[in-house]
Amino acid sequence: MEREQRPETTAEAKELASGSARELLSRAGADSFDALMVLGSGWAGAVDTLGSYDIELDVAELPGFHVPTARGHSPKVRSMWVGEKRVAVFMGRVHLYEGYDPMEVTHAVRTGVAAGAATVVLTGSAGSLRTDFAPGQPVVIRDHINLTARSPLTGPSFVDLTEAYSPRLRQVVHEVDASLAEGVYVSTVGPQMQTPSELKVLHQAGADLVGRSIALEAIAAVEMEAEVLGLAIISNDAVGAVFEPFEAERALDVVTQRARRLGELLNRVLDQA
Repeated sequence: MEREQRPETTAEAKELASGSARELLSRAGADSFDALMVLGSGWAGAVDTLGSYDIELDVAELPGFHVPTARGHSPKVRSMWVGEKRVAVFMGRVHLYEGYDPMEVTHAVRTGVAAGAATVVLTGSAGSLRTDFAPGQPVVIRDHINLTARSPLTGPSFVDLTEAYSPRLRQVVHEVDASLAEGVYVSTVGPQMQTPSELKVLHQAGADLVGRSIALEAIAAVEMEAEVLGLAIISNDAVGAVFEPFEAERALDVVTQRARRLGELLNRVLDQA
């Protein structure tokens, strides 16, 4: 999509997403999707145990999409079967720090919902702001703090985010795996990591996890009346970053090594959702 074609309003973003949805459905030979999933950094391997797929294509073949440039993000989208549910799985995302605006960052979510998905699963990697959250641990997102100072909505879109992360879907996750903890995810712009003082402030504000995605996508999904489930895997100890420098490769490896197991978890969750 050329820069001059960026949608500037919620209505324009939805119109562009509707066109993308029609193309995706046509390519998949489907009438609609039951769910949508966006995979975060290092999560691409989850598709191996998530279910079976009938088509895979590059997102660049669909209107309005950009190819992710961040490491650990695939430019592929798959039409998959998880039990009897057809799921659109975007195996990567674009971020604000890549130079994109909120309308572009949330385009995959809007496209999936426009294609019929009533359930949106948002995944990502995150730094832990709690000493009891260890690298490699999956955490269910209970709520978020949007510190990007941006929104994917324009105009009088007074969307109620009281239950942005569906209590029903969170309950399904806990029925599948009662050991999973919940936490509050804070979304920042990046790409830089936070300073020790910033991390301290975020923790004092009630944040348990820190990352650079998910929040804007959740807002867009709720505005389109979809149920949202957020799941992050701890990639690094952000509290420990006060004493140890962040190592991007090690953080990515933590998620990549656990991706297949996370796919199994999401298979069971979607099957029961």
